[in-house]
Amino acid sequence: MQIFHGRAPDAPSESRGATFTGQVWADPVMPATGGVMVNNVFFTPAARTHWHTHGQGQVLQIQAGKGWVCVEGQAAQAIRPGDTVWIPAGERHWHGAAADSFLLHTAISVGGTTWQDAVTDESYRSATE
Repeated sequence: MQIFHGRAPDAPSESRGATFTGQVWADPVMPATGGVMVNNVFFTPAARTHWHTHGQGQVLQIQAGKGWVCVEGQAAQAIRPGDTVWIPAGERHWHGAAADSFLLHTAISVGGTTWQDAVTDESYRSATE
């Protein structure tokens, strides 16, 4: 058993860039342990992940704001506080904030993450209209 006690009070949030569009910050809740990683992720309006997949799946727990989650080939689905999203292994998807809101979610990623191409502004708009 391991217990992970919150972040050190002076530890800054990590700015994310290479696999996200827009301004995104992450606070690790639990470092990669046994193939599981937990992060609180804050997205500014319209910020989003790139397309990606997970080796064994991902759970998103929406804490604040509103946003979108989109599986390749489908329309984006709205997400709001209290929602929990399960994304199965290998399902290509993206998630992020609505254009008019921030989004805070806890991401529980199981297995490795395979990052892919950016979600273009045009694709974001067409998926969320």
